[in-house]
Amino acid sequence: MKALSVALLLALLASVHRIPLTDYCFFSRSRLCVLWELQRRFLLFTGESDLLSVPPDPQVQGRETERSFENQKEKNVSKQEALNESQLLTMQDTFSSQGEDLARRKKNEERGHQLYKMSNKILKHSKSKKDKEEAYQLLTKAADMGHLKAMEKLAAALLFGYHGPQNITAAVTLYETLAEKGSHRGQTALGFMFSYGIGMEYNQAKALVYYTFGSLGGNLISQMILGYRYWVGINVPRNCEAALTNYRKVAFFIADKLEKNEEMPVEKVRLMEKSENLSSNNDFLDWDVHQFYKFLAERGDTQIQKAFYYFLKAAKAGNTHGMAFLGKLYRNVCELGSWSEKFLTAYFAYQDGNIDSSLIQYALLAEMGYEVAQSNSAYILESEQVKILSNDQMYPLALLLWNRAAAQGNAFARVKTGDYHFYGYGTKRDYVTAAIHYSLAVDHHIAQAMFNLAYMYEHGLGIPKDIHLAKRWYDLAAQTSPDASIPVFLARMKLEVKRLFSEIQLFKQTTIPAGKKSHATSWKTVCIIAYLTSYKHTFIWRHPSVQKTPFQRFIGL
Repeated sequence: MKALSVALLLALLASVHRIPLTDYCFFSRSRLCVLWELQRRFLLFTGESDLLSVPPDPQVQGRETERSFENQKEKNVSKQEALNESQLLTMQDTFSSQGEDLARRKKNEERGHQLYKMSNKILKHSKSKKDKEEAYQLLTKAADMGHLKAMEKLAAALLFGYHGPQNITAAVTLYETLAEKGSHRGQTALGFMFSYGIGMEYNQAKALVYYTFGSLGGNLISQMILGYRYWVGINVPRNCEAALTNYRKVAFFIADKLEKNEEMPVEKVRLMEKSENLSSNNDFLDWDVHQFYKFLAERGDTQIQKAFYYFLKAAKAGNTHGMAFLGKLYRNVCELGSWSEKFLTAYFAYQDGNIDSSLIQYALLAEMGYEVAQSNSAYILESEQVKILSNDQMYPLALLLWNRAAAQGNAFARVKTGDYHFYGYGTKRDYVTAAIHYSLAVDHHIAQAMFNLAYMYEHGLGIPKDIHLAKRWYDLAAQTSPDASIPVFLARMKLEVKRLFSEIQLFKQTTIPAGKKSHATSWKTVCIIAYLTSYKHTFIWRHPSVQKTPFQRFIGL
C-alpha cells in the first residue's frame, strides 16, 4: 500500500512537470518497470497518453553516456591541440620578432660605437672648426642610435657650449633620459642644474638626491661635491668623517693618475684681477705645488711624513680635527683632477664673449669647492651679461657664491659679501651684517674693508657713530694701501669740512649780527661744493664693481 502511494505520487509529479519517471533513477530496475506501468495506466486514465515513453535500458543509456563523454573529450582534445598549435605559432612569431629586434639593436649599437670612436678621433687630432662640427654631427647620430657615452658627451656639449651653440633645454632632456638609464653622469648633471636653477627649478633637496645617486654610481665629481658639502655644511650637517670618505675615494684615483703623469693641472685665473689689471702672488700652477711636496716627501722630509702619519692616525681614531686636516691633505689632491681643465676652457670662453658657457663651467667647478671658480662665477653674475638666468636669480646666486668664497678665506669676497648687505643686493639691506663682514675682512688687512668700516662709523650705519674711530680707520686704510691715499685724503677733508661747517654755523649764531649773512652764505656754498666733491671720489674708490646708487648717478659717476 505504501509502495502504491509512492508510485501514484511520482506519477502525479511526472504528469504535472512533464518529466519521465525514468529520471528518478534512485529506484531499482524492477521498481522502475512497475512505476512506469503505473505511470502508463495513470496517463491513459487521464487522457495524456502522448507523454508515454518506452522505459530506457540502463546499460544502453550508460553506453550512450560514455560515448557522449568520449566524443566530447575528443572534441576538447582537438580544440586544445588547435589552441596549442596557435600559441606555438604565436610564440614562434614573437621570438622571431624579438630576435630581429635584438639583431637590429645590436647592429645599431655597433654602428653607434663606430660613430662615437670616429667622433672622438676627430676631436682629439683636429683643431679645425669645420672638422669639430663634423665630429659633433657624428656624435649626434651615435646618440640617436642610443649609444650611452655618445649621449653623455653630446649632453655635455649642449650644456657647456663646446664647439657649438649652447642649448640648455636639449641638454636637460638628454640628461633626464640618461638618469633614467642609470647614468651617473646624467644624475650628477641634473644635481648641478637643480643646485643653480639652470634649465629647471632651483631645488637643493633634489640636487642632493641626484648627487647621492651619482656618488653611489661611482661618479668622482659627485663624490667631490658631497665631500665639499659635508666639509662646509651646505644643506647637510657638517660631518668631517663623511667629507673624508668622499674625498678619499677621489684622491686615490687622482693620485694614481698623477703618479703615471696622466693628469696635468692647469692655472686658475681670477677674472677680477685680470679685468682690473691686478697682480697676484698666488698665480702659479697647482702642479708646481704637487711636485714640490712630492720632492720633499721623496727626499725624506720628516716633517711632512710625520704630519701625514699623525693626521692619519688621528683620523683612524675618530678625532674630528685629524679628519678635517686629513680631508684637507685629500681635497688638495682632488683639485688636481682632469676637471680642472675647465678653468682654461671657461677662461677662453669668457675671453671670446661666450659668457653663458663660461659661467656654466665655472659654476660646476664652484660646486666642487674651487674657491677661484666661486669668485669668478659671482663676478660673471654681477656683470649682468648672463642670458640663461633670470634677473631675479643673478644677485642671490652671486651673494651665495661670494659668501662661499669668503668662507674659504677670500678676503675680497668677504668685502663683496658686506657690500651686498650694505646695498641690499640679492638680500635685504642690513647694515649690521655688512659691518660684521667688513670687520672680518679687516683682519686680513684689506684697505677697502677699513675704508668702508670708517665710513660706517662716520655715519653711524649699523654701528654707533664715532668720528674718532672713523678717522682712525681712514688712516689705517691709507697706511695699508697706497691706492687708498687719495680717497682717504678726500674723506678726511670731508670730515674737516663738516666740522668747519658746524663751527661756522655755531659762530654765525653767536657772533654775526642780523642782516650781515653774505660772508657766511659764501662759506656755506664752498663747504657744500667741497663736500660733494669728496663724496664723489669716496664712492669711486669704495665700490668700483657694483651697481651705481641713485646718488652716484645724480653726481655724474
